[in-house]
Amino acid sequence: MLDVSHPVAPCPWLPAVDRYHDASITRRHAGDKGPGFYRDARSYAQSLWLEGKPAQAILQLNKAWMADLAENAPILQTDPPPYRALVWILTEAKTGEKGFLGNPVRHFQHLASRMSGPRAEIRSWRAWICFHLANRLLPGGEFPKDGVQLAREGLWIPGWNRSLDEIAKRGWSGEVSEIQKVARDF
Repeated sequence: MLDVSHPVAPCPWLPAVDRYHDASITRRHAGDKGPGFYRDARSYAQSLWLEGKPAQAILQLNKAWMADLAENAPILQTDPPPYRALVWILTEAKTGEKGFLGNPVRHFQHLASRMSGPRAEIRSWRAWICFHLANRLLPGGEFPKDGVQLAREGLWIPGWNRSLDEIAKRGWSGEVSEIQKVARDF
């Protein structure tokens, strides 16, 4: 049951939940990363947000982007890719008053540059878009890039437009439009 006295409002861009969830909500899907997994990862993100765990909520958004959905999957019409939810959480949590946020800029840099597993390429491009969104939203002095990784590995950070182009080639139908709308709105 949700603690209604909790001071955090639900994210309007994630599914409503009537109770707290644990990792079993996504684990129950095992290897099936279809629409049910996608919906449950988004619900788990909402649950973690409401528990005051924004960094962990973002990790569940990462899981949602792992979903193996057809380009025109019907679920994407009702539950669009969670870029808007990410921006909302970053905006709400950047002061640290809503729980531990970690450093999303560094997180997405590491995620994008070390991606492995199924559909690694598209997931990496999505992480680069999230990197750019976080880097734009969060104060650089408080949420810096990992300069050591950049220097040690000679890491090249692809630009916004290149990342969008790659998602347009490999992503879900309407995904680039959703990203562009989100970016315009903040």
